[in-house]
Amino acid sequence: MATCIDTCRTGTTQDDDSRFCCIKNFFRPGFSVNRIIHHTQIEEDDDVWIKILEEAKSDVEQEPILSNYYYASITSHRSLDSALAHILSVKLSNLNLPSNTLFELFISVLEESPEIIEATKQDLIAVKERDPACISYVHCFLGFKGFLACQAHRIAHNLWKQNRKIVALLIQNRVSESFAVDIHPGAKIGKGFLLDHATGVVIGETAVVGDNVSILHGVTLGGTGKQSGDRHPKIGDGVLIGAGTCILGNIIIGEGAKIGSGSVVVKDVPPRTTAVGNPARLIGGKENPRKHEKIPCLTMDQTSYLTEWSDYVI
Repeated sequence: MATCIDTCRTGTTQDDDSRFCCIKNFFRPGFSVNRIIHHTQIEEDDDVWIKILEEAKSDVEQEPILSNYYYASITSHRSLDSALAHILSVKLSNLNLPSNTLFELFISVLEESPEIIEATKQDLIAVKERDPACISYVHCFLGFKGFLACQAHRIAHNLWKQNRKIVALLIQNRVSESFAVDIHPGAKIGKGFLLDHATGVVIGETAVVGDNVSILHGVTLGGTGKQSGDRHPKIGDGVLIGAGTCILGNIIIGEGAKIGSGSVVVKDVPPRTTAVGNPARLIGGKENPRKHEKIPCLTMDQTSYLTEWSDYVI
């Protein structure tokens, strides 16, 4: 007997191919795959979603055993927002917080705030372009916990701004438990955001992260422990923050700056400079720091500064 698929969220059945994207014979492993897309139901500029559907078809052709999973997660949905609400609700649910309840909450926020989905698309593109381990948009969408944690945060932040703080904090808690990523719903995060690996990332309530920022695992954007109010870092556009870094206090990391892995930063870092160490120091010195031309969040170069910072060589 074929595995039963929950179709109540999309309002369709597996035989309904007259209203939107349909996968014919796509729900039983071993059957042929024939995807039919009714483009009138998909925005012409929604290239990322179309690409996800194309990748899903290819994946199931290679691995038919995944057909049920892909149908429930991607191909049974009308749009990216519906698929995103589904995957997050499944990942963050538990026995006392059912996925259907979370789905209704998430989809209502996404439908009322289309800017979240636009940021989601930019995040998907960022991961695909910057992370060599990402083999496809589908790979990121279904399996990259840094990406999923960020999208859940975007929903929680929207609820936080509506003063729905209890449910926003609940989402934060479930994200922390499920993905080991702790982002306060008050934090502001720009688009094109990459959380690479993501385990152990902590971002405080008043932190601000600009557009096209890349952050690796184990990073803390925290307070100093003695301040209240606006007490967390402000990260400029295009910044790269290496693994295990702590950036503490209401300080500014300038546009296009690079923070070396394992650094502890407690003072402002000028734009286009590299800071490394504990406590962090600027490559080239405080008076005349060396500036780089390439945008570090895109190059993801985490080692080129080492020969200038230290003469220790293995």
